[in-house]
Amino acid sequence: MDTTSMHERVTPNSQNTEAARDRIVPLDRARTFITLSVVLYHSAINYTHFGQGGDRMHWLGFDLVALFNDSYFMSCMFFISGLFVPASLAGRGASDYVGRRALRLGVPYIVSILVIMPIAYYRYYVAEDQFAAVWWRMISEGPWPSGSAWFLGVLLGFDILAALVCVLAPQAIGAVGRWAGTLLHYPLTGFLIFLVIANLAYLPPHLGFGDGFWFMPGHFPLPLQASRVLLYPAFFVGGVAIGAAGLRAGPFAADGALVRRWWIWFGLSYGCYGAILLLAYAHHNWIADFDSPPLWWRAAYGVAVASFCASMVFGVPTFFLRWAKAPLTLMDRMQPSAYGIYLLHFLPLLWLQYLVYDPAWPAAVKFAIVLVGTLSVSWLATALLRRVPLVARIV
Repeated sequence: MDTTSMHERVTPNSQNTEAARDRIVPLDRARTFITLSVVLYHSAINYTHFGQGGDRMHWLGFDLVALFNDSYFMSCMFFISGLFVPASLAGRGASDYVGRRALRLGVPYIVSILVIMPIAYYRYYVAEDQFAAVWWRMISEGPWPSGSAWFLGVLLGFDILAALVCVLAPQAIGAVGRWAGTLLHYPLTGFLIFLVIANLAYLPPHLGFGDGFWFMPGHFPLPLQASRVLLYPAFFVGGVAIGAAGLRAGPFAADGALVRRWWIWFGLSYGCYGAILLLAYAHHNWIADFDSPPLWWRAAYGVAVASFCASMVFGVPTFFLRWAKAPLTLMDRMQPSAYGIYLLHFLPLLWLQYLVYDPAWPAAVKFAIVLVGTLSVSWLATALLRRVPLVARIV
């Protein structure tokens, strides 16, 4: 996820920037929270009934955790990443910006797909062949899993496109910033517009492809879920627009109307999640043809998911901005390592799942071991790697 080291402010009426004297701690916390949500989701998914659970031990509660996180967190990651794009482009210029993003996203992506993910996924083949043979088969023939690294490749593509827009249409980002600035004065209207955009971006691909189809360039590890092929760029652009309006004095101003209404966005999000659960229950119990639900159900489910995403994308940042003075010591200590945790967590995660696979322990016990072990190992590994100056520049 985006890890800009210095946040700057872009006013909607000017391209001048002003470097912030300190980090925007609430937004740092929001990014760390999303990272924790990713680790939580991947730790729980192996013990679900209806998801991708591979362990024989299950608990329905983990289905609820997995469904909640999977329905919003990647959209929120793209949105939060987009918040910092305008200031970085204005302060560094397009070419320097792309170079820095290639270093911070491109290099970890290459290392992930060539080193981290093959080692992580080797646990599925450890009884069949030597690692070198499995590694070469992954790269030359596939499947070549990307794990969580796909986000880095897609985000880098979005960043490059943003830089091209900055070069070809220099006033465009400022224009969307001025438009987004109206949220400061009309937050409910602004949210409704965002809600409509989210539904327009999600519903057509969702209805056309379903949620199980992924675009994959050959067997190269850069998959993109077809139903969200428009949703992710829409949320990224939404983040860019709000970032262009100003992070400290724009719609996300700590004392602004949008932040003061944080409880509305969370209330809407949990209402939408309740609708998702109701529709999922109907799918499993009332729909005669499970594999081919009717159009009304697919449309209703799509609206619920898109609306949940939009609500959470507003809810998560505004919650942390509203409660900026709350003591969250552990999260603040984790923040410098959050990006590294995201990059590395698949490796201990998959091997811990492998190590606890055979024992007939309750699903909650296995989950706890995997979650705590994954966080501990990836956090410690990141902290050690960050002692290397070159690595510290990247993660």
